[in-house]
Amino acid sequence: QVHVVESGGGLVQAGASLRLSCAAPGRTFSDHAMGWFRQAPGKEREFVAAISWTSATAYYADSVKGRFTISRDNAKNMVYLQMNSLKPEDTAAYYCAAGHLPRRAVSTTPSNYGYWGQGTQVTVSS
Repeated sequence: QVHVVESGGGLVQAGASLRLSCAAPGRTFSDHAMGWFRQAPGKEREFVAAISWTSATAYYADSVKGRFTISRDNAKNMVYLQMNSLKPEDTAAYYCAAGHLPRRAVSTTPSNYGYWGQGTQVTVSS
């Protein structure tokens, strides 16, 4: 069982930065890929970024590539999403998810992640 709790959201102006954190306590954290997804009102949940067990693989949605960075610290059971140059279109609820995938694998598909947090809101004003 992997419990997931996000934090770090907030209201910022366009161009600002935020760092989201995801705590996933539990001894199985290190063998799960971790992903960040987001969902804006009236829209479907979309993939943002994902990272494999040992951080060997990181993958980003085109919309955030070059602006967002995903990282993890297996010793602390933490995953981070550093978000720079935020845009109003980044406004959404951001969700952290854990998925038991092969060692170097990541996935952009929500159904491949079995454990989800409650989400943290990010609002970017223009």
